[in-house]
Amino acid sequence: MRFLKKGIFFFACLSGLIVNAQNDSSRLRISLLTCTPGAELYSTFGHTAIRITDSTINSDIVYNYGTFNFDDDGFYLKFIQGKLLYHLSAEYFDDFRYFYQQEHRGITEQILNLSGTEKRNLQRALEKNLEPANKYYKYDFFFDNCTTRARDMITSYKDTVAPFNAAMPPGTRFRQGIHAYLDKNFNYWSKLGIDILLGAPTDAVMTNTTMQFLPDNLMKSFDSSTAPQPLVMSKKNLYTVETTTDVSTFFTPLITFSFLLAFFVLLSCIKVKPVKILLNVLDILLFVSVGLLGVILVFMWTGTDHAMCRNNYNLLWAWPTHLVMAWGLFSGKKWVKQYFGFTAAVLLLVLASWFFLPQQMNNALIPVVLLLIYRSASKYFRIHFSNIQHDKKRISVQE
Repeated sequence: MRFLKKGIFFFACLSGLIVNAQNDSSRLRISLLTCTPGAELYSTFGHTAIRITDSTINSDIVYNYGTFNFDDDGFYLKFIQGKLLYHLSAEYFDDFRYFYQQEHRGITEQILNLSGTEKRNLQRALEKNLEPANKYYKYDFFFDNCTTRARDMITSYKDTVAPFNAAMPPGTRFRQGIHAYLDKNFNYWSKLGIDILLGAPTDAVMTNTTMQFLPDNLMKSFDSSTAPQPLVMSKKNLYTVETTTDVSTFFTPLITFSFLLAFFVLLSCIKVKPVKILLNVLDILLFVSVGLLGVILVFMWTGTDHAMCRNNYNLLWAWPTHLVMAWGLFSGKKWVKQYFGFTAAVLLLVLASWFFLPQQMNNALIPVVLLLIYRSASKYFRIHFSNIQHDKKRISVQE
């Protein structure tokens, strides 16, 4: 009886192997490649590509949706406006691996559990996408990037894909997702710039699917898809690098802006004419800079296709009107006094509600807001007392 059971088990396994072999005569192997983050900002979040090995013709090709052309007419303007077209490209795997080795970035391969038909259909679809009429697409960092494109191609040609588990803790927001990478490498200045440019939509909670705009998250999601069949057959590191953490800098935005605030306060305490002139020049630079930033934020909200730059609450403190009012700092007119008094009062309210706004604000900006309050209040009271003294002199002359 024991011999009979072993015989049945053997023939069942053999039959399964025969069926699988019949179902997959493509001699294709398709895998997802996930590359670790790089040192530059554009590579901070990693990269994803699709690899197809065809043993019939001895080819090994990587399909990459993260390609763009620096020589494109109006490249920088299109990039700023969110209209830059990325495209699918194909290259030999050896060239792809060499590039990432030179960049000192690791590569992980997940060989996918696809049938022969699914593999052939996916390969044909990728080749179709390579045609000039099909290969271009408008890049969106959060919703349509090199990683989501690779995912969509794979899942579109996989007959059955099990639900993905969350790759990050439930309730994680888009901003928190990118902060995890920036904080890890102490990229505080990049984090500040991103927090200033990205508006309230970035604080939306991610779903299990929208988390996959990050390459590491897609890799984890593919690993989690196990029923009724695992999506990933096997996984291995093709190129491993030692994870090194950048040295933290002392001059973080918070410390730098705190020093700037203290510097302004110190200058205002020195009642010497050259210092007063210097302080006036710095006031102009301060309000011009903040006003320019406000203009940029309005443009990113209304003049570009970057959906995540809309509804930006940083405009509560970065007013475009400062760009004009900076040149009226010393006019002494009543309406100028009222403007700066209004500015100080509103910014006090903004600061009081800083941690309760619908958008997560970068705390390194608190010293900047305090500085704007301090200098606005200073201008208000200086003009106010100057006008009072002027009125007293006029009354005295009349008497």
